Amino acid sequence: MRYISTRGAAPALDFREATLAGLARDGGLYLPAAWPSLSRAEISGLQGLSYAETATRVLAPFAAGVLDPATLRALTEAAYGRFAHAAVTPLVQLDARHWLLELFHGPTLAFKDVALQLLGLLFERFLCEGEAPLTVIGATSGDTGSAAIDALAGRAGVEIFMLHPHERVSDVQRRQMTTVLAPNVHNIAIQGSFDDAQALVKAMFAAPELAGLRLGAVNSINWARLAAQVVYYFYAAVRLGAPERPVAFSVPTGNFGDVFAGYVAARMGLPIARLIVATNVNDILHRALSTGDYSVGSVTPTAAPSMDIQVSSNFERLLFDLNERDGDRTAAQMAAFASTRRLAIPTPPPIFASARIDADDMALAMRWAQESAGQVIDPHTAIGLAAARQLALDPQVPVVTLATAHPAKFRDAVERATGVRPGLPPRVGNLFERAERYTVLPATLPAITAHVRENAGR
Repeated sequence: MRYISTRGAAPALDFREATLAGLARDGGLYLPAAWPSLSRAEISGLQGLSYAETATRVLAPFAAGVLDPATLRALTEAAYGRFAHAAVTPLVQLDARHWLLELFHGPTLAFKDVALQLLGLLFERFLCEGEAPLTVIGATSGDTGSAAIDALAGRAGVEIFMLHPHERVSDVQRRQMTTVLAPNVHNIAIQGSFDDAQALVKAMFAAPELAGLRLGAVNSINWARLAAQVVYYFYAAVRLGAPERPVAFSVPTGNFGDVFAGYVAARMGLPIARLIVATNVNDILHRALSTGDYSVGSVTPTAAPSMDIQVSSNFERLLFDLNERDGDRTAAQMAAFASTRRLAIPTPPPIFASARIDADDMALAMRWAQESAGQVIDPHTAIGLAAARQLALDPQVPVVTLATAHPAKFRDAVERATGVRPGLPPRVGNLFERAERYTVLPATLPAITAHVRENAGR
């Protein structure tokens, strides 16, 4: 399997090279040169398998030529052995047609663990002894940071610098990052938004000040991270009757990575009836998919901070497919977008639907889940559930909402909506008694690169 850039000017890489590179040299994102496919018989063969074995079979085409099935199986078994639920990503039924796919049973209580526990092991596997260390840089609106830090803390040959927007993440999200005191972990609180942090990360890959460092990425710009998220679509769908029965998914998303993983699953042959892109009031994705208007507005802080995003980096991968994989055309569009902050997109595939969910509808969904199904859900999951219940779909098609975070990560918002204050699971330990360590910096490239340069390898 070879990987190409969405902007067409970077060399094709294999799975190992693409995993370590993260962002392509031309500023684009890597994705497979051709979409692999699984036959109906192969999809049927996933029924009854463990999550680790499902991951091995789904990911095998992406790692072909680099990891043999036995090696890949050992990695998936190690990655998912740390999860608190034997099913790893269990399904929970809400009513006759609505389901939750719980993605928060990993060590940091968010869906990012599903991908990043595996990515950490892949980094360790691919970094040969004696090679230059990998300096991982990432941006987080809350959950990516804690999951990446947990996956990489203490690993040999890896330094991680994680940027988060200062005072714009929940206290649980912040402490899950800043109380990890491993010497290879560096937390940076930038005086700006998540979009600022994400732009800084992309700029650092081209910054001459960091030319001597080997940079890697953990955000979903990293293909291996996104590929790992494809697995749970297959895992859930076969338990609800696929491939004989189509399934719809509602995905609360800001950066488009999680829902793009569902698009990849569909391209591989999984019968997905609809992918519902659920946004909060920061609704650039809803506007793009419903009207073709991908234009940046100001970020409005909400009770679902992981979705307070205006520039969705993974949308470029879909744009590349909509452009019939024309890298030059995609590069020209992204260059124009960088200056105008506006882009008219082609008509998206009919698999996508979208919805904009405001604070009131989010709270109503949280109350409905608690009162009707006995489930306490977090604000992001509530946005997905509200969108799933709003849209008219074939009543014979089950709808799975991705439950992306444990409600205790957003306990204040949950308590306001439901009157219930969820407690942290025992596996989190004494989170609020631990010392924190992080550095507050202005959201400028010189300030960030100087800090990385000074602290890398210390």
